[in-house]
Amino acid sequence: MTRSLVGIYGASGFGREVLPLVRAQLKSSNPEIVFVDDGSVESPLNGYSVLSYEQFLAEKAQHKSMVFAIANSEIREKLAKKCEGDKLTVLSVFAENSVLLDQVSIGNGAILCHFTQLTSNIRVGEYFHANIYSYVAHDCVIGDYVTFAPSVRCNGNVVIEDHAYIGTGAVIKQGTPEKPLVIGKGAVVGMGAVVTKDVPPGVTVVGNPAKIFQPRGA
Repeated sequence: MTRSLVGIYGASGFGREVLPLVRAQLKSSNPEIVFVDDGSVESPLNGYSVLSYEQFLAEKAQHKSMVFAIANSEIREKLAKKCEGDKLTVLSVFAENSVLLDQVSIGNGAILCHFTQLTSNIRVGEYFHANIYSYVAHDCVIGDYVTFAPSVRCNGNVVIEDHAYIGTGAVIKQGTPEKPLVIGKGAVVGMGAVVTKDVPPGVTVVGNPAKIFQPRGA
């Protein structure tokens, strides 16, 4: 009998949230699902085995796939490259009630959680995470390893570069076709921030309207 094994890389809270999405998406093929975690997570977790990465590689299976439930984008990239080097198949996981309308392109390794929506003419890179109740409106371009926390509102004509993190409840103002609003590489948009203008690479912005965060004493 052919054995199919699917690993959810990351046994934290997000990994446990992703588990039902994986189970629902793959119910017709009914693979064996495990968590993969390199920490000290006790097994079983929510009724599923927890394996180290080395243990996962050592398992005998005709088909092995991985889903990345790792919130930190830098770690997500590092682990994704390791899995690619070991020739593992990477899965994208979309909740049953996520909505994709016209001309939406999404790269490999994405996770769209419940009640997420991408409307039209959108291009998304690899390993994108969109948490519950987030949306991306028309004519947006999103890079690789971008993370949306819950309830992000990304309006039209926005460019979000690689490794940006958009916090819970953030709102990104609509740009224009001639001048999209740009959130730079590795930028962090704080919880509840309202972004009304471009965000430089690598900075953290907070507030309404969002401004660059300056720690006290900096």
